Amino acid sequence: MFGDYVLKQAAAEYNNRILLIDDEGLEELTHYSADFQAHGFEVVHYTDDLTFRIEYEDKLKNTANKLLVLAHSGSYIPYDLQRRLRVYLLSMDRLFPKLNMEALKARRNLDLELLCLAYKKNFDDLRQRKQTEEFLHQKVDCSENVAAYLKQRYSELLQSLTTAKSYRDWFALAETKAKIDTLSTEYRLNFDTSEVNRAFRDYVLKEFGKLSTEMNKETPVLVSRAMEYMNDHSNKFVIIVMDGMSKFDWSIIAKSFHDLQYEQSAAFAMIPSTTSISRQCLLSNKTPGQLMEPWKQSKEKQEFVACARSMGYTDNQIGYERGYDAQFGSFVKCGAVIINDVDDMVHAQHQGRLGMLNDIGVLSDQHKLADMTKRFLSEGFDVYITADHGNTPCTGLGKLMGTGVETETKSRRMIVLQNFADKDGLMQKYGLIEYPKYYMNKAFDYLICDVGDSFDAKGEEVMTHGGITIDEVIVPFIKIKAVN
Repeated sequence: MFGDYVLKQAAAEYNNRILLIDDEGLEELTHYSADFQAHGFEVVHYTDDLTFRIEYEDKLKNTANKLLVLAHSGSYIPYDLQRRLRVYLLSMDRLFPKLNMEALKARRNLDLELLCLAYKKNFDDLRQRKQTEEFLHQKVDCSENVAAYLKQRYSELLQSLTTAKSYRDWFALAETKAKIDTLSTEYRLNFDTSEVNRAFRDYVLKEFGKLSTEMNKETPVLVSRAMEYMNDHSNKFVIIVMDGMSKFDWSIIAKSFHDLQYEQSAAFAMIPSTTSISRQCLLSNKTPGQLMEPWKQSKEKQEFVACARSMGYTDNQIGYERGYDAQFGSFVKCGAVIINDVDDMVHAQHQGRLGMLNDIGVLSDQHKLADMTKRFLSEGFDVYITADHGNTPCTGLGKLMGTGVETETKSRRMIVLQNFADKDGLMQKYGLIEYPKYYMNKAFDYLICDVGDSFDAKGEEVMTHGGITIDEVIVPFIKIKAVN
C-alpha cells in the first residue's frame, strides 16, 4: 500500500525510468521497491557513475526496459543520466504535506501502510503538531483503520495466490502474510491466512526441487547456498542464525533496527524444516542428502568449518560461536553465530501467536541482536541475519508412538519411514502428505502433517515447525554492509 502510494507519487505509471532520491531511508523501512518490481521495474541501487554505466547503459537505451534507480542526494549523478530519468525527491513531507513532520518523526516504528490508508481519507490541514498527533491516535492506530487495512490486504493476497508462479512471487506473498498476521495478532482481529499455506504447500510439492538452479543477486534463494552467496558478496562476514525465526518474528525484532540501514530479502529453508537439517545445510553449503548426520546436530560445527575451508579460509580465519556475547579474533573473516532464543520460545509457547508477539516484543526491546550486529559492523564484518526455519501454529492430532524414525524431539510435524508396511494407512488416518524427497536420501519416505496439524497431544494448541507451510519455510534474509 505504501509502495503503491510512492509509485503513484513518482508517476511510475507514465514513466519507465525513474530516479528516486531517498535520503530518509524509506526503502529500508518499507521495502517499497517491491511494488515497483511487481509492475515490471528492475530495481537498481546506485553506487557510482562508472558502475552504473557499465551495467545499465544498454538498458537505458532500450525503451522497453523499466528501471527504478535508488540513490541519495550525496551521490554524484551526472546531468546526462538525470536527463534520461524521471527524478523524484522522496520524503515524508512530500508524501504527507498536510501533516506535521515533527510529530511523524517522533513516532518511532510508525506504520506507513496504516498511515497511507488513513491519509487518503483526510482532507484537512493538520500541520499543527497536536493535530497530527490526534490524527495518528484517532485515525491511524485505531482498530477500524487496521481492520480496513487488513481486509484490503487480505483480499489482495488471495487474488495474488491465483497468479503466483515463481519463488519471487512467494517471497512477496510471505511478506504480506507476515504483516497481516502480525497486525491481526496485535489488534486481536481474526484473519485466518491458512489458505496461503495450503496454496504454498501445493507449490512446494511441485516446484521446490527446481529451486537449486535459481540465481538471484539479492538472495541465495535456498539457505543451503547461503555460504556460497556470502562468500561471493563479502570479503569478511558473519552469519547470525536466529534459530526458528519466522518473518512474523522478524517484523517485530526489526523495530530494534530503526537506526541501522539493511537490505531485506528472503530465502527458502530446507524441507523438512527441522533444525538438524536446515541449519546444517545453511552452514555447510550442502543439501540434506549430503550431510554427515542429517538428523543430529553433533556435526554442525564440523560441517561449517569444512565448508569455510573449502572456500579458501584458513583455520584462524574461521569462527563459530553461540550467544549474543560471541566475539571473534582479529584474523577471523568467516564467522557464524547461533542464537536459540526464538526457537526456545516456540517450543515453550502456550499462547500461540499472541504469546510469540509478546515474547518476541520483549526480545526486541532488549536490543540484543541489534547491539551485537552493531558490534560486528564496527569490527569490519558484513553482517547477514537469517533463520534455519520459521514456525507455525498447529493443533495436535495425538502423539504418534513407535512408528518410523523420530527425527527431532521438539518437532512433531513430520516422520521418516523405511520399509513401513502400511504407509498409505498412516497417511489416510492422519491426513499426511508425502514429501517428494527433493534433495533428501531416497532410501526413506518422508510424511509431513498438513497445514495446522502436528503430532502433539490431541487438541493441544502449539507453535512448532518441521513442515511445509510458508511460515516455516520462507525465512528472512537480512544484509548489512560494514560500510553502512
